[in-house]
Amino acid sequence: MKHSVKFLDRYLTVTGDEKVITYLDITETDESEGIAQGELLEAVNQLKKYASGEKINFDLKLEPQGTHFQKQVWKAMCEIPYGETRTYGDLAKAIGHPKAFRAVGGACNRNPISIVQPCHRVVGVKGLTGFFGGLDLKEKLLNFEKR
Repeated sequence: MKHSVKFLDRYLTVTGDEKVITYLDITETDESEGIAQGELLEAVNQLKKYASGEKINFDLKLEPQGTHFQKQVWKAMCEIPYGETRTYGDLAKAIGHPKAFRAVGGACNRNPISIVQPCHRVVGVKGLTGFFGGLDLKEKLLNFEKR
């Protein structure tokens, strides 16, 4: 089941069920289906707080699909505080693979639960780098969290 929350000029569309969250995308349209219940409802409530500008540490039951390495990276991303950034190298060190910064970038690129697993807070040593929604959206997200 999916449910969307209005955010800036787009929607945060979260997918899950009563027990877990499996996917979150930034979409152009409201893709809500049915009534959110359980963990999906909790995700919607937390995303509404985030969208309103509240500094929130998401506390959701996540079940992203990926490799063991990707899951390590996604978990490390969740440790980046609201309004702060870390480099790909920082994350590589945090998961015990200090030379794997390119692989960390690949894991960020495949992050299925954006915003909650905040890949937008991961940058290159020289500044902003790729983001599935484009660098303009990444910059908007970082500026949104810094205000």
